[in-house]
Amino acid sequence: MSYTPTQKILDNYADVLVNFAINGCNGIKKGEVVSLEVPECAKPILLSLQKAVLKSGAHYITHYLPEGTSRQFFELAQEHQINFFPEKYLRSKVDQLDHSISILSTTNHKELEGISPEKIMNRSKSFKPYKDWREEKENNGKYTWTLALYGTEEMAKEAGLSLKEYWNQIIKACYLDLSDPILQWRKSIKEVERVKDKLNDLPIQDIRIKSQGTDLTIGIDKYRKWLGGSGRNIPSFEVFISPDWRKTEGFIEFDMPLYRYGNRIEGIKLEFKEGCVVKSNAKTNYNVLKEMIMAENADKVGEFSLTDIRLSKIDKFMAETLFDENFGGKFGNIHIALGSAYKDSFPTDPSKISKEKWKELGYNESVVHTDMISTLNREVTAILEDNTHLIIYRDGKFLI
Repeated sequence: MSYTPTQKILDNYADVLVNFAINGCNGIKKGEVVSLEVPECAKPILLSLQKAVLKSGAHYITHYLPEGTSRQFFELAQEHQINFFPEKYLRSKVDQLDHSISILSTTNHKELEGISPEKIMNRSKSFKPYKDWREEKENNGKYTWTLALYGTEEMAKEAGLSLKEYWNQIIKACYLDLSDPILQWRKSIKEVERVKDKLNDLPIQDIRIKSQGTDLTIGIDKYRKWLGGSGRNIPSFEVFISPDWRKTEGFIEFDMPLYRYGNRIEGIKLEFKEGCVVKSNAKTNYNVLKEMIMAENADKVGEFSLTDIRLSKIDKFMAETLFDENFGGKFGNIHIALGSAYKDSFPTDPSKISKEKWKELGYNESVVHTDMISTLNREVTAILEDNTHLIIYRDGKFLI
């Protein structure tokens, strides 16, 4: 049965994104410029976003993304076209923008299935300067962004849900059925901030994660802080950190499928030694995973994250990382990202740190940032500087 969210739901959604999520949970300001990056299949939310921006007195630049063009590009593009980078256009775009709101939506999750993973990765590599420019501006406190999800029939089908069930997950996760969704978001963010502050007060040197198929140690030190509650993603209930990639040891498996580069990858297992992936496997599309890991520094950890079930109302697989990495369910979730670290995990001003210093501190740098998720029950122990062991997370809940 077809389903369409009400105008009130869409307007509430746009209100959360425009007047809360961007600008570090403070919303857009009059005169600022925001890019609205919206796929064709999510047009109804574009209209609500435009309305919210105009009411705020700000300006929008629309980046409307047509459906079904990516596969043709990769099938027909020659090497020089794969590697083309529109430097002048993207440089001016980064200079112009204060914020961006990107909507994730598709009518074909597997559009690039069968396309050479090498081609896809080479295309991503060619756009790395664009990623670097945005990160530099963000680290200087002059740019913010957020992501949100717009459900389609195909996305719901991929997740094994009806479209109404799929949208119900979006609505309850983002508080869109409440009279004042932003008020509830501020309450949730307050709890995320509390947990984050508690973790930052602990002199942690290592984190050990143990569960079925997992015994992994992540390195933490005084040169990094826990993050959360920034409004970057809607929804976002996670508390996360960019660890010292060099201290990653052990093995981990992920029960949630990964959608990446137009492919569904299932049954991922990774083993780390001295910070690098030394063994990897997947039950499906391992060639895509393997090609990704072969990208420069994509064999190293850039993020570690936990979600508390008392915050997240997401209890269904959504076949979309934005929601799956915030999964609540019975035991919450853990996820790690292979690839690029978040520079704002540095305790003081990240704009003052040189590229050489980032490398010295163990902050990973890569064109890749791929989140992999496990919802299996786990126990997470913080190993403190005096070698005290403190259980900080069990049965899907923080214990601090």
